[in-house]
Amino acid sequence: MPTASNGQVSLYYERDGDGDPVVFVSDAGLGGWLWGWQHAAVAGPFEAIVWDLRGTGRSDAPSGPYSLETLAADLEAVLADCGHRRAHVVGCGLGGAVALEAARSTTRVETLLLFGTAARADAFGLQALFAPPDDRQALESSLEAAFSAEFCETQPDVLDGIVEWRADGDADRDGWGAQVAALEGFDARDWLVEVTQPTQVVHGTADELVPVDAGRDLARGLPRGEFVSLEGAGHLAFIERSRAVNDQLLGFLEDHIED
Repeated sequence: MPTASNGQVSLYYERDGDGDPVVFVSDAGLGGWLWGWQHAAVAGPFEAIVWDLRGTGRSDAPSGPYSLETLAADLEAVLADCGHRRAHVVGCGLGGAVALEAARSTTRVETLLLFGTAARADAFGLQALFAPPDDRQALESSLEAAFSAEFCETQPDVLDGIVEWRADGDADRDGWGAQVAALEGFDARDWLVEVTQPTQVVHGTADELVPVDAGRDLARGLPRGEFVSLEGAGHLAFIERSRAVNDQLLGFLEDHIED
């Protein structure tokens, strides 16, 4: 089982494929299962790296609260353990904020692709996404906030699978609270100009957890930001529209391999 260490904290990760590294950073409380739809598409032409944030899944869960700086340092530790100096970083929600912090404060980030991400803490309403991993009914109900109503109605088998993965790999209440605390006071609007990496901000127009306008504002504030909307998709738009998102992701990565 591959693990990286940041101080005394052990961080579980998986890697697959060859080529330029692409590391995925999950949303608050969600395990590495979150990126299963992208992992298969990326691994091969690129190296896909998926890890459990501290407090989640098979990584250690020290008492919180955590900070964005700590989570960005964890990302650095994973990349260092993989032997990579730089990587393309894909994040969602809290993971997007971690990616922005890493892009500003480290030299590890080649490009950014951010889903359901905002530049300020008060735009994140992630509480509805949490459910105790041992309460399957709550896990299922919470997915209504993560996806569009259409997806929930037409993809019950996919939702059943997600409930199974969440029960096995999501954070408990303490881990969730420690992670969400990293967003307290977060306001990147004054320093977004320092994030000069090519960045694509992707947002579902039906996102109930982070308003789509917050995604647009984030893209506008980034020197090399580009905004892409996914009509009718919810917060986890990369699962709902995985085929279109994967094509877009691969195209973005290929355009910036030598950027």
